[in-house]
Amino acid sequence: MGDAMTDQRSQLINLAYRLLGSLSDAEDVVQETYARWYALSRPRQEAIENPAAWLTTVASRVCLDLLGSARARRERYVGEWIPEPLPEWGASVDPADRVTLDESVHMAFLVVLESMTPAERVAFVLHDVFRYPFGEVAGILGRSPAACRQLATSARRRVDAARGPAAPTARQAGIVRAFRRAWEAKDIEALVGLLDPDATVVADGGGLVNTVLRPIHGRDQVIRYAAQIAALVPGMALLERTVNGQPGLVARVDGATAAVVAFDIAGDHIRHLWAIRNPEKLRAWRQ
Repeated sequence: MGDAMTDQRSQLINLAYRLLGSLSDAEDVVQETYARWYALSRPRQEAIENPAAWLTTVASRVCLDLLGSARARRERYVGEWIPEPLPEWGASVDPADRVTLDESVHMAFLVVLESMTPAERVAFVLHDVFRYPFGEVAGILGRSPAACRQLATSARRRVDAARGPAAPTARQAGIVRAFRRAWEAKDIEALVGLLDPDATVVADGGGLVNTVLRPIHGRDQVIRYAAQIAALVPGMALLERTVNGQPGLVARVDGATAAVVAFDIAGDHIRHLWAIRNPEKLRAWRQ
């Protein structure tokens, strides 16, 4: 039984991260879930026919409670809130603690999830991402299967509406590389060609570091902002790295990670850039 409980940890980390957009919160949820399991008496544990399903139900409900309080926490958050970025996992990271870097953790996908109600998000992630039948989702949410189906359908519409024509990964990597080179060379003409006219930059400093507090809209404004950053931090090094399973950039200053930048690329143009500077969200990038 102990091994089965440990094996389930990876599934729970993956689920909780997608539900919360925070690796640190996901780890807390999994710890709380296991604490509740081990608080049960041995007879009560043995009476549970499917411990894995029990753990999933508990973790999902803990996430649902956290999502319900997230609105108030976000209102107190300084500036914009962006999901915690994930690196490629090194050999030193326990496989049970790794989040699978598939399309359901792409930054653009997570940002859309943030726009959903807690019930929509849980129903959609459980059903569409983890393939739980609506009968099981209903038991977790305390709603009818039909109501859960409606929640997932509503969430799916949001995701579909936000999707652009996806570029192949190799093409995305080439565009990110071209953006890095143009930024470093202060090549305005190249930046104009790479950015969508309605491009947006969103930065997240969490009130712990200096950054813009509101999104920057429009290609010209984005280019002006990039030029300001290059002038303010002349020694910054930009490294091409995988961010949430997609090509991105890591900004390093004096050898330390200062920001992680995720991109949303549709066709041949960059539509969104998310710059995470909050040091509390960059723990995984310092390992």
